[in-house]
Amino acid sequence: MSRAARLLDLMELLRRHRHPVPGPTLAAQLGISLRSLYRDIATLQAQGAQIEGEAGLGYVLKPGFTLPPLMFSADEVEALVLGSRWVAGRADDEVLAAAARHALAKISAVLPAGLRHEMDSTALLVGPGEPLPRLDQVLARLRAAMRQECKVRLQYRDLKGRSSERVVWPFALGFFDQARVLVAWCELRGERRSFRCDQIEGLEVLEQRYPQRRQVLLKAWREAEGIAAQ
Repeated sequence: MSRAARLLDLMELLRRHRHPVPGPTLAAQLGISLRSLYRDIATLQAQGAQIEGEAGLGYVLKPGFTLPPLMFSADEVEALVLGSRWVAGRADDEVLAAAARHALAKISAVLPAGLRHEMDSTALLVGPGEPLPRLDQVLARLRAAMRQECKVRLQYRDLKGRSSERVVWPFALGFFDQARVLVAWCELRGERRSFRCDQIEGLEVLEQRYPQRRQVLLKAWREAEGIAAQ
């Protein structure tokens, strides 16, 4: 393994942990000596990586550090382009669609010339789909509520035409070809429920935060449904 590849592997190992990882553990996982590990960490710190810690205490990478562009392979670039094009072309949330286009532009700006050519010339295209109702405001407000972990009051009409008002704890949005679906804990039913976003007739984001972390709710739902983490 080249040293450049080893440095990237070290960064990936550190990114997986939120707490300090002992040096011997990192060295063993990389298959290198402690001396080499200390040199690699010093190299990354000199290049701007915010790695905190020291020998005997362990090391942790502070959030927010961006990996260098050489971490992307040609296949990874194509996957990023295809996913971003799907969101830009098929999302019924213009804010999210614009964010996808801006992300593509930022990725292109920092890629090495060879990978930028791969990105510009990729033949992976997103075909047109069935038109969906415009839900820009609904989806944008739901995404904001999830980020802030705030409760939401819904005026909802189910597929049988029955109306109800309920307070929910939104923790996931599913993007399907034919519908957008909110997954939330429903205070009215006392259980997790799914709501089609095009059936939401009114939405108010409340100031009150729900009592559990969004990640905890999402993990419990995935385990109950047998859905693997992405």
